[in-house]
Amino acid sequence: MSKTTDISLVAQVAVFGNGRAFDELVRRYQSPVRRFFLSQTLGDSQLSDDLAQDTFIKAYTNIRSFHGLSSFQTWLMRIAYNVFYDHVRREKVKPGSLSTLRSKNSEQFSSDTSSVENVAAANSSLFTLHSSLKMDLYAALALLKPDERTCITLQLIDGYDIAGIAKITGLKEGTVKSHLSRGKEKLATYLRQNGYDR
Repeated sequence: MSKTTDISLVAQVAVFGNGRAFDELVRRYQSPVRRFFLSQTLGDSQLSDDLAQDTFIKAYTNIRSFHGLSSFQTWLMRIAYNVFYDHVRREKVKPGSLSTLRSKNSEQFSSDTSSVENVAAANSSLFTLHSSLKMDLYAALALLKPDERTCITLQLIDGYDIAGIAKITGLKEGTVKSHLSRGKEKLATYLRQNGYDR
């Protein structure tokens, strides 16, 4: 029995308005979308769920604009990226903006002495790691500039290559490389200073 391709599901939604086909796309991609938002919001699960819901609503209403020039997942993550940065722009002048969240969450994080190899091997299983390690990772991510955090999480957590990150973010590949380099250096410094020895 062959698995229905994303393109086939998209076509069923775009042409016939097939809700079950879209439900299948949501099932396939809700975890990566939510994981992306958890990284960007530094673990705020309620906000991440709201942003993920907004992402899928936008994907559904704009599904006819998907032309298959990239994978459906890349197209969906581009929507997620835009949803997040629209949220940041909207909330910038209000209490509870990302900078407020960053400082609030940073105060709650504690140090853990797990090995740095666990961090490097985190990839898609990042959010199943020990709670205090998750908190330390969010504290480390809070030190990054937003574009650095986005590039780092898309590469280390979701496994995108530089070209994929560039498609999602709209940044040039050289800029993505710079964000990754600076972000990894900041993460390594933070983790070394907090007991994660090689």
